[in-house]
This record gives sequence, structure tokens and C-alpha cells, in this order.
Amino acid sequence: MDWDDLRLFLAVARGGGLAAASDMTKKSAPTLGRRMVALEKRLGMDLFIRLPRGYALTAEGEALLAKLAEVESRIAPLSEAGKERKPLVKLSAGTWMTHLLCQQARQITGGDVSIRFIAADHVLDIRHREAVIGIRNRRPEQTGLACRRVGQVAFAVYASDPAVTTWARVVGRTPSARWVAETSAGQPAIEVTDPRNALDLALAGSARTVLPCFIGDRTEALTRLSRPIDDLSHDQWLVTHDEERFAPAVRTVIRRVEAWLRDLHRG
Repeated sequence: MDWDDLRLFLAVARGGGLAAASDMTKKSAPTLGRRMVALEKRLGMDLFIRLPRGYALTAEGEALLAKLAEVESRIAPLSEAGKERKPLVKLSAGTWMTHLLCQQARQITGGDVSIRFIAADHVLDIRHREAVIGIRNRRPEQTGLACRRVGQVAFAVYASDPAVTTWARVVGRTPSARWVAETSAGQPAIEVTDPRNALDLALAGSARTVLPCFIGDRTEALTRLSRPIDDLSHDQWLVTHDEERFAPAVRTVIRRVEAWLRDLHRG
């Protein structure tokens, strides 16, 4: 049985008719009438006596009401527990953007939303709900997604000591990892599998590395050693599922993240 139909039955039974049940359920009276007829047909019994000014329960309707009231009493605590939880929004971005997002967690959650940050340099499938909101380095080509451009990301070479010539080479397939691999070919290098460790090497004075300018320029111990690298500059997009974006919690997070991203790129 469809619990929604049974829930509507409870409203009609307790309200004594379609008008009162319509106020309780926000369903129109004609819709409720059709749903009750369909329910009676599925159950193979008459649940109501239809009177000029309302609905009265038959004996079978009274029996069903008693059974459903018991079921409802067991379900209600589960529903209330769900209401107490803050809605969870999954937000995915690359390593460096997630690093900054974590610093803004309090502002993004605002005390009324729960956030799961997903740091991934590969693109998660938002259409299949691997994430709800994504910050991407290209406009998505998939259908069923909504997106907006929020700024442009630039990359440059950084080091704590300009005299350091050893490279921090990230083992990966990101455009910056490929650029460093090609540029540093034949030169001393230290390989890492986590982009964050390339920053650690630069801060330790052991290597130079390529970083997004929104990270490198904000790290006081580092010096920019190059102009922005044209081959790595790209637009940044805020992406979400076309249907999920209308959920209140998702809409709230999108608004907060977009405002922060635009400030970040203007700065």
C-alpha cells in the first residue's frame, strides 16, 4: 500500500470530510475524493458513507482507522527525528578550493545546514547525486545540470626561496600536474601524490611548485616566481543538479558559496 494514500485517508476520516482534509493536507477536495475512491477499490471495501455534508466511516473504515492510528504512532517518532536533523548538502571541489572552503565552513553552514566537503580532483557525477553542488573548471556538457560562471582561476610558480630549482611534481592527471611534468622534464624533482604535499615542500624550502594564485598569493611565506601561466588559466563554474537546486538547503548553500567565490575572485 502507498502510505501517502493511507495518510490522506487518516485526514479525511479525522476531518469528517474532504474540506477539512484539504486544509490539513493541502490537497484539493476533488483530488482527495478520487484518491479515496481508488483506495476503496484497491482494498475491495467501502470505507466511507458519503453524506451531503461530509464523510462518515463505515465499520470497515473504523477498523482501518484503528489499525492505521497504531502504525502512525510508531512512524511519528521517526518523522520527528528526521525533522530535527539539519539537511545535508554535499559540496565537491578540487583540493585547493576545498582547502579554502573548509576555512569558510561556519559562514557556509550558517548554523542551519550540514555540509559534507568532498575533495576530488576528478569530476563527480552530480546527475547521479555523488555530489549536490560542484565547483568545476569547465562548463558541464551533461544535460540535467544547472551552472553559472563565478570567476577565473590563474596559476603561477611559487617557492619560499627563488634560488630553489627542484620541482614539486604531483603524480596525477590534472592540467597543472601535466604542465609541471613537461616543464620540469630532465630537472631535479620530488614527486608527491597529494597536491597539498607540493605546498608543504614549497613551504619547507625544498621545492618550487605550481599553485592556483588564490592559494599562492595568500600564503605569506611564498613568492610568486612567474607570470600567470596562460595554458592553465580557466573559468570556474558553480554546478548543481537542475532539480536539486530548488531545495531550500541547496539554494541557501549555493547563494552563500557563490557570494564567497565572487569575492574571492575579485580580491
